[in-house]
Amino acid sequence: MRAGAADARRAAVLGKPIAHSLSPALHRAAYQELGLTDWSYDRFEVDEAALPGFMAELGPEWAGLSLTMPLKRAVIPLLDEITDTAASVEAVNTVVFTEDGRRVGDNTDIPGMVAALRERGIEQVDSAAILGAGATASSALAALARICTGEVVAYVRSEARAAEMRQWGERLDVEVRTANWADAAQALRAPLVVATTPAGTTDALSSAVPERPATLFDVLYDPWPTELAARWSGYGGAVVSGLDLLIHQAVLQVEQMTRRGPAPLDAMRKAGEHELAAR
Repeated sequence: MRAGAADARRAAVLGKPIAHSLSPALHRAAYQELGLTDWSYDRFEVDEAALPGFMAELGPEWAGLSLTMPLKRAVIPLLDEITDTAASVEAVNTVVFTEDGRRVGDNTDIPGMVAALRERGIEQVDSAAILGAGATASSALAALARICTGEVVAYVRSEARAAEMRQWGERLDVEVRTANWADAAQALRAPLVVATTPAGTTDALSSAVPERPATLFDVLYDPWPTELAARWSGYGGAVVSGLDLLIHQAVLQVEQMTRRGPAPLDAMRKAGEHELAAR
């Protein structure tokens, strides 16, 4: 049954820059499959300074927001509540507007990472390595807290970053050891390698991929494949991409915002792949 005009709802992704976001393609595909013909999903370029004003103007038709950098921490003071998952890494990528008008923040990146790995058959590992130490690395640590039974080695460029990762490990109850980025080639022998660095950073490591690699989770998706992912898959290793992560975290967002499920994973994946190919 087609929803009436009175049931029209809105959602959007916010961030800066935002023109590259695949979220509109993913969410709109989900709405189509779920029969939510009066739902819309847009993108808005919003920075930290503009965020309070933007949120203050949102009306009752709004169902939720997806947030990307640099808003994942800036939004927290503007919310009524955040989930334990979001609080664990002090980052919100999802805001849901409840029926009673409350604004609840969550982080679907963390369970999205776990779901993306599970889709490839990775339920548990006894150790892991993380390349990088930024905001995505803390989310990766939180995901590893759910599936890694042993040590996580984080390869970083500075002692300040190393200290941050050790602090995140203590907070998330993950055994974290830090190592210098100069030794990052050693990371590639881990049962699970999570690359959280910007485009091009791991290119130099591609020549060090072992002959029988295990699993690589590279959070990038454009351009794809990265040199590291291409060499990894060429040697027969399992590769999980940033698109996999984006889709799985968006699935959870759709289910929370629409209060319907399951979200159409396959349709959302096809929409994301089509959008990337069109670029």
